[in-house]
Amino acid sequence: ILVLCVSGMRAETVRYSVPEEAGRGSFVANIAKDLGLTGEELLARQARVVPEGEKQYLQLNQHTEDLVVREQMDREKLCGQSEPCLVRFEVLLESPLQSFRAEVRVTDINDHAPMFLNKEIVLKIPESAMPGTRFLLESAHDPDVGNNSLQHYSISSNDYFLVYTQRRSDGGRYAELLLDRALDREQQAEVAFIITAVDGGNPPRSGTALIRVVVLDINDNIPVFTQSLYKVSVMENSSQDTLVVVVSASDLDAGTNGEIVYSIVKNSEENFETFKINPETGQIRLKKALDYEETKTYEIDVQALDGGGLSTHCKVEVQVKDVNDNAPEVIITSLTSTLSEAAPPNTVVALFNVRDRDSGDNGRTTCELTGEQPFRITLLAADAYALVTSETLDREQVEEYNVTVRARDEGSPALSASKTLLVRLLDVNDNAPTFTQAIYTMVMSENEPAGRSLGHLSAADPDAGENARVRYSLVPPPTGTLAAASFVSVDAESGTVRSLRPLDYEKVPAFEVTVRAADGGSPPLSAQAVLRVIVRDENDNAPVLLHPPPDSSAAGELVPRWAPSGYLVAKVVAVDADAGQNAWLSYELAKATEPGLFRVGLHSGEVRTARAVTERDAARQRLIVLVRDHGQPPRSATATLAVALVDDFSDAFHQLGHDPASGQQPQIAEEEMLTTYLIASLCCVSSLFLLSVLVLTANTLCKARVRAELPPPSCYADGDFASDGVGVGSTGTLSPAYRYEMCLTSGSGRSEFQFLKPILP
Repeated sequence: ILVLCVSGMRAETVRYSVPEEAGRGSFVANIAKDLGLTGEELLARQARVVPEGEKQYLQLNQHTEDLVVREQMDREKLCGQSEPCLVRFEVLLESPLQSFRAEVRVTDINDHAPMFLNKEIVLKIPESAMPGTRFLLESAHDPDVGNNSLQHYSISSNDYFLVYTQRRSDGGRYAELLLDRALDREQQAEVAFIITAVDGGNPPRSGTALIRVVVLDINDNIPVFTQSLYKVSVMENSSQDTLVVVVSASDLDAGTNGEIVYSIVKNSEENFETFKINPETGQIRLKKALDYEETKTYEIDVQALDGGGLSTHCKVEVQVKDVNDNAPEVIITSLTSTLSEAAPPNTVVALFNVRDRDSGDNGRTTCELTGEQPFRITLLAADAYALVTSETLDREQVEEYNVTVRARDEGSPALSASKTLLVRLLDVNDNAPTFTQAIYTMVMSENEPAGRSLGHLSAADPDAGENARVRYSLVPPPTGTLAAASFVSVDAESGTVRSLRPLDYEKVPAFEVTVRAADGGSPPLSAQAVLRVIVRDENDNAPVLLHPPPDSSAAGELVPRWAPSGYLVAKVVAVDADAGQNAWLSYELAKATEPGLFRVGLHSGEVRTARAVTERDAARQRLIVLVRDHGQPPRSATATLAVALVDDFSDAFHQLGHDPASGQQPQIAEEEMLTTYLIASLCCVSSLFLLSVLVLTANTLCKARVRAELPPPSCYADGDFASDGVGVGSTGTLSPAYRYEMCLTSGSGRSEFQFLKPILP
């Protein structure tokens, strides 16, 4: 979760500005526009402003999604004299979590006029002061910065004094009063005028104070400090009220003119806030703690004023001594956040410096790495280091490293700081894809339309990016083998296997192809697997009759009148090119002249008598046998059998010579034919009588001659009668256990055709 959150953060900082004292609800920026989002997206993702400090000066307008001022900001309270004055915050979005850093620069407006701490400044100047003498005045204070701060001083018109604006080393400005003309107490005992401090704002602001110059009677000795410059040092961890130095001045005058009062000249607010002086003893003490890292040296102007109004000045230079109160800082100057896993040892990952704001031993530092990782630190120069690899890397084992650099100083006690660097490894194509299975088995239905999905291939590559992007393909088969690659296709991206054309199970029950998975590296690496496709049979073939032949109108069978129940009449033989249940055949009697006389074996296809044959049964029987498979839906075929019931086999040809199909003609057609024959017979009866006498005579003569010429009778055993279409040979419809013997005389159409007996094995 942390990785996902960090990846959603944006490092860049958006900057805005707003003038100080802007009213509540004042517009700062259009956050939605700057972030590239719509107002609805900000609302849906619950955008909110999180300040860096405890107080929230800014907020999001829920209606316009603008960043507006929540509370007025006083730049002087927020930042004092520091510039620029920045208010930092973050805009947090959810779903997914994102953070946008932003900062608002509070620009200074000229909302403060320069102000003197004392509205009335009294100067006591002896009348003996020479023209050209300069007098240091109390400085005005303006909390604004830049051009809005105090720029110059001026005084109202008078006969004795001029004012000059001077600049200190820190940029502050102070006023010096110049005596332009000698004073004469007898003429004018006091000179009063207005001093004005003006800032650079637009419009400029100003502050005034009244300067009263009291002309003193001659005090010809001024106080004299024992040193014009006092140099002292103070530890930065010194507590409040610590004695810094004692200044001392003496005055040769007597009485009140010799009484000295010490004070710190208010030419620097920082000095005034940091130090205090005892006006009688000259002891300078701390008003607050010192910080060596902020200010290393202070220059204090101390004034000694005698009772006669004469004064002198000295400087006190305070050197702040460092103590080990700052931990080292690790400053990254260059970082390679992504590193190839093929990088050799000693590859530079980062350059960094270590800085300690302390001095001496407190500022001397050493560096080390925490934990066992394939990196080490190399010293380049003083406080400059390089982070380099110490051994070969493998992204597949560790994708990224959090390298912690710890810096420690040599102070007492020692202080340390750590910096964690995130180093991600870039992938190199050093791993081939791996199939999840060595053999994939998929099933497709027979006659399945092209384009159907049969399944998916899956291969994984532990590399990343393009090196892990697996593409699938079929390996071309060797020349001269079955072109199974033309039956299926593999989607290069998803590995989906699809059929290219319908297949016939009876021709191709199964096939195998070799598939390849190649990654996107350069050069690419690949692996192979076997794809085995099994064609599932569909019921697309109807049963095919082998006997009786499907091209014959009806197969003729002979059944004796004395046939008992269960007598084998014929056997219907059929095959189905399908497989499994689709090829399981069942037989049933679909239609019969006398349904109760015959039955068909469900699985054998044997047609047998269901009861004994009687004299009442019709001589010609027509049977329709239905052959059905067990597919879904089932397919079927029909076989038609013509059965002749005979007393003996002498009239077998006569019975079989009639087309059994004629029995299927309508009764009306038979009656019409019979009527036609009767009419023709009645019309020709006389002619036929005469013709019959002639034919009888000729027939008698012919028989006598033929009998004299005939050879002995011939007997037909098993297999000799098959060609006649009756089906009593080895390929007939009867069981091999049944055989017929027939004796016929050649040339006789209705001779003795005698049914003898079954020949048992």
